[in-house]
Amino acid sequence: MNSYWEPGELSAIKTWEQFQSGDISIYDQMRDFPFKIATSTLSPYLAWGDISVRSIFYSVMKNDSPATHTFTKQLIWREFAYHQLIHFPSFPTRPLRFNFERFPWQNDAESFERWTKGLTGYPLVDAGMRELWETGYMHNRVRMVTASFLVKHLLVDWRKGYEWFQHTLLDFDVANNAMGWQWIAGTGIDSSPYFRIFNPITQSEKFDSSGAYIREWVPELSNLPAPYIHRPWEAPDFMLEELDIRMGIKYPLPIVEHSRARLRALDAYNTIKGTK
Repeated sequence: MNSYWEPGELSAIKTWEQFQSGDISIYDQMRDFPFKIATSTLSPYLAWGDISVRSIFYSVMKNDSPATHTFTKQLIWREFAYHQLIHFPSFPTRPLRFNFERFPWQNDAESFERWTKGLTGYPLVDAGMRELWETGYMHNRVRMVTASFLVKHLLVDWRKGYEWFQHTLLDFDVANNAMGWQWIAGTGIDSSPYFRIFNPITQSEKFDSSGAYIREWVPELSNLPAPYIHRPWEAPDFMLEELDIRMGIKYPLPIVEHSRARLRALDAYNTIKGTK
């Protein structure tokens, strides 16, 4: 992890100045693409108090543009998480929509372990979980995809994901981590509806179309061309053999089939739908 981050105030200021003079100009257009470092990567410094959100806010307000507007909204979204935690101290441990206390989570231990190790058989999910383990960081778009996969494809309680991020994220923050997980699980304020289920394949194709991010973190698939790098189980046998990719051995088959997982998640949600 030391090779990825340099702690301290001076490093935080340097990171912020580099972002201001460069990638902030494309932030609104490129922030969802994990292969392109178009985000500030300031979250660890904010989490550890190396730089203040107030100083960033006043600095960015001096430059008026669509990109800075988008970035400022993210700062405000961050503060919204603290607002929720102040008013709901149980935010990290209890769903704000209380009917989810009765949600039929499966909490399969093997499925959870495969998710933590980046062995789900879905390349974008696995890339994100491996990046997290290696660097203590994960791109925000990929955080949403991996979290949705755990909660909705695997039916694992969002609190288990919260705890894993707590143990592994360098930028772990109680309020923002809780808000993120409750948002993706559909249990919080202004949350994504539970029936909105990220398709890890189409998310991969849309935000990592060339497969650059996957190639970096899932090297066993690095020689697979697009579109097969997003769905390696569909690659022709001759291609897999030529590239020495043995599905189920060198790289896992999908832990669950997407369409079936989606229907299972919706069926589970229907058991509490309309209850309080």
